[in-house]
Amino acid sequence: MDYFIKEGGALVDYTLMHKNIPVVNIEILSDTGRIVKLYDLAAPEHLPLGVLTKDGVSRKAMDDWWTGRSIPASRDGIADALSRLHETSTALLVTKCYGLSLSDQYWVCPKGFGLKWEEVNFFGNDFSKDMGEILFGHNPADPSHISLMSPDNTSDGWLKKKWVIAEGKRVLMKGGSGVYGQEPFNEVIASRLCQRLGISHVDYTLTTADGKPYSLCENFVTPDTELVPAWRVKEACQKDNRDSEYTHLLRCCETFGISGVKDALDRMLTVDYIIANEDRHYNNFGFLRNADTLEWIGFAPIYDSGTSLWYNTQSVGSRVESKPFRKDHAEQIKLVTDLGWFDSGALDGFEEDCAAVFAQSETIDVTRRGAIAKVVTERIGRLRQLQRERGKPSVMAAIQEHRERTVPPPHKAQEKSGEREI
Repeated sequence: MDYFIKEGGALVDYTLMHKNIPVVNIEILSDTGRIVKLYDLAAPEHLPLGVLTKDGVSRKAMDDWWTGRSIPASRDGIADALSRLHETSTALLVTKCYGLSLSDQYWVCPKGFGLKWEEVNFFGNDFSKDMGEILFGHNPADPSHISLMSPDNTSDGWLKKKWVIAEGKRVLMKGGSGVYGQEPFNEVIASRLCQRLGISHVDYTLTTADGKPYSLCENFVTPDTELVPAWRVKEACQKDNRDSEYTHLLRCCETFGISGVKDALDRMLTVDYIIANEDRHYNNFGFLRNADTLEWIGFAPIYDSGTSLWYNTQSVGSRVESKPFRKDHAEQIKLVTDLGWFDSGALDGFEEDCAAVFAQSETIDVTRRGAIAKVVTERIGRLRQLQRERGKPSVMAAIQEHRERTVPPPHKAQEKSGEREI
């Protein structure tokens, strides 16, 4: 069922809801989609993380959180989609689906509508395919009546993507970019790497549409849980100037009572080192919490690893920038002070996995996939060497903790792109 409100360039009253809990009343300017006023705070504990300050609810922080739910302007094909919809900004699409997403349980209810979460949420209700079709450059089934009740209005990222329902499951379909269109294949390789190492991760498979490759993954967020990006966790605490970004995030997690973070980061950074991930920014990993009790469940499974394996360059093995704690992979891997969990034997023959996945691509030839598999094998070898060099993990951990607490190591100057990084 579709619910619409004709806004007409005015202030429109909504109630921010967390499932069926009214949190705070807000006014949204209909011609910009921005929050201009907050009032009648009812459930401060259910506010999005980081918007509540010692002076009350920050309107700016709330507006940043709200507009951050919209499709980024950098999304592939978004300009054409907005033109088809006769809209000027992706921020204006968010209220069309009441801000509902498949990542958390927040939404907005227009004043006087009396809607319930059970009636509108995308976890248990069907949603329109129209927005997804438009984002993929297709005409919707009925162009005369386009429904925007879709989680595609609140999906993040710059790659072409859409949500579909397959056998009752919510599945994200995401494309690639550039000459190689390599990101979908990288997602599959990263998930196979995690599987071999016993690391919690999202499983990815491959499909094609319109002759192009796409990755598929089932939503790991449930009606009872929600994903809180690391960005919101780290921004919710005041940073000590003596702390590095890495130490600051660990301290924030300790403050909120999120357990197991150091071990989970060790595994994530190890995976990112092996695949030379270039885009593990603070919104590409995060934490799960119970949406009803607000209790933290822990580190979210690893997802969004496609921007890796030299996806957009011919220079396989060249030095690439890392995120989020160091700009150099050789420096960032030093944050992993305990490799005792790393089962290098589980990765024997992994280069064959890489080559087999890339063999399904029409744009990644045998030379390129062989080169990628070779460098991945070399990086695994380097981790085996580090494992032998580290000695007692507890000693290394103490040394690293001291360094992080005092003077964080400077980033190494990035070397020429043609040099090999092992």
